[in-house]
Amino acid sequence: MTFDQSKTRKVVIIGTGFVGASYAYSLVNQGIVNELVLVDLNKERAEGEARDLNHGMPFAFASPMKIRSGDYDECENADLVVITAGANQAPGETRLDLAAKNAKIMKGIVTSIMDSGFKGILLVATNPVDVLTHVALEVSNLPKERVIGSGTILDTARFRYLLSEYYQVDSRNVHAYIIGEHGDSELPVWSHVQIGGVPIEKYGKITDVEKDPDMINIYENVRDAAYHIIERKGATYYGIGLGLARLTKAILYNENAIVTVSALFEGEYGIDNVYLGIPAVVNEYGVREKLELDLNENELKKLRESAAILKEMTENVMPKS
Repeated sequence: MTFDQSKTRKVVIIGTGFVGASYAYSLVNQGIVNELVLVDLNKERAEGEARDLNHGMPFAFASPMKIRSGDYDECENADLVVITAGANQAPGETRLDLAAKNAKIMKGIVTSIMDSGFKGILLVATNPVDVLTHVALEVSNLPKERVIGSGTILDTARFRYLLSEYYQVDSRNVHAYIIGEHGDSELPVWSHVQIGGVPIEKYGKITDVEKDPDMINIYENVRDAAYHIIERKGATYYGIGLGLARLTKAILYNENAIVTVSALFEGEYGIDNVYLGIPAVVNEYGVREKLELDLNENELKKLRESAAILKEMTENVMPKS
């Protein structure tokens, strides 16, 4: 498999912690970019990660790519800047506390990115991702379609995986979405779950999928997956690293791929001026369009409740100009 190398396909990663490093490793393994720059407050760590990745180039999937550490000036001619930097949630700290802390960090990062003359696409992965993507939009003044959050891409992947495991089918043949907040108020769109094109009620011979104990258990394991992983290994990073690589490929290769990203709602589902995870068509210009699914009454109610939670949190932490 070969890729057209005529474009620059330059990506800058801000933050080389577990998520940033896992994402960089995924990009190298899949040969998605031509040029990769790692930026971190800890410059030595960024340099160390760049050196380590470079030493694996003889084993890389595609033609050699340029990998180095750098500073914010590298953003000027980047096609995509991906922000993974931020503080982790401390014991006893609320999500609102974390949001307020990371909103200040995000404002500083995005200001530095824009000072470089950056004109590409911003992809935010720092949590709480929906809130911080909205902060990035306000600070950057970029067009809304070019400021994207990783949203529920990982939640959707977890959902598809657990359903595929339950029904013993390839996860690529499971079509399902988790939408709303990347967090506790997210919801499964049971009305659109299909196994190989067959609605789940028919495939699984389920009378009421929303009340089925096994399906409820699958959803709860999706919703609480991060808690379970953090309890066991301290952090989640491989899954989101691969998810970010998938988004990168959709953007840089103009795929018009449908992925569940965090995008700005402007009246869809009766929801306005808040970032939420939703299936969207993504290409080299960012979010081309958001898909408006035909949700049932319960799903629509839950989505609006999720939006209300995020809207309040966003308003509480949005940096004042």
